[in-house]
Amino acid sequence: MSYIKRTNTKEILKYLGFYSVTAILGPGQCGKSTLAKRIIDSFPKTFYIDLELPSDLAKLQDTEAFFTLKSDSLICLDEIQRLPEIFPLIRSIVDRTDKPGRFLLLGSVLVN
Repeated sequence: MSYIKRTNTKEILKYLGFYSVTAILGPGQCGKSTLAKRIIDSFPKTFYIDLELPSDLAKLQDTEAFFTLKSDSLICLDEIQRLPEIFPLIRSIVDRTDKPGRFLLLGSVLVN
């Protein structure tokens, strides 16, 4: 299977260069993670965390410490809707540092 180029890639890169937090939202299985992985390849330091994987969740046992240690990196949090309690911490960090390209959040809404 080949990668389908997205027309919004340049726009997302522009947002990452200007805003501390950028989000890619959409329905499940529409290509958010694939797009994000392509985008973060262009950054020198990145961490991709899939919040559905127990091993990745374990990295966030002390989320504030993790974010502090990785303060020079773009942190991509996939399936962000799985950890809504993280939003106040992200807001607090962004309020203190206001550094562009700090977080790339990926999420979808689960509809029953």
